[in-house]
This record gives sequence, C-alpha cells and structure tokens, in this order.
Amino acid sequence: MDQRSPTPDESFERRKSAIGIRMTLLYSLVYAGFVALSVFQPAWMGVRALFGLNLAVTYGLGLIILAILFALIYNQLCRVPNGSAGGSGAQTKGGRP
Repeated sequence: MDQRSPTPDESFERRKSAIGIRMTLLYSLVYAGFVALSVFQPAWMGVRALFGLNLAVTYGLGLIILAILFALIYNQLCRVPNGSAGGSGAQTKGGRP
C-alpha cells in the first residue's frame, strides 16, 4: 500500500470528486421524488402549483433551476485560489497559459 501523503493536486481532485458525488446524490433524490410522484400519484401532477402552472411543469422547471444552481455552487467550491498548488489551468496577466 502506498504510504506517501497525497500531493496538493491529488487532494484537490479528491475534494472535487467528493463534492460532485454529494451533489449528484442530492440531485438524484430530488429527481427520484419527481419520478415517484409521477408514477404513484399522477393526478397530483395536474394540480395548479405556482403562477398558474401545474405541478409537473413547476417541478420540472425547479429541477432545471436546481441543476444550474448546483453547477454554480460546484464551480464556486472548486475554485483554485491564486498562488496555490494545482495551477495547471493558471493563466498569466495576458490571458495566455
């Protein structure tokens, strides 16, 4: 077994993976709720929810908005601060690597 400590790049990649897995699982639970509701209570999907839209459309739009929010949150959580390790994607002042 490898006893060396992980490099900063490896630690960063592990952190990104852990965040991505958690967010995927959370989104999957929300989506599973949509599917379960559609399968087991289809009549509920026709009920008016918000702005005159039925629950199916409202829930579907909510899923899209949640996916966009998760992408923004993931991007923010996985940013590499200036001057830290993992600078393979770092750019210079001129915008070129």
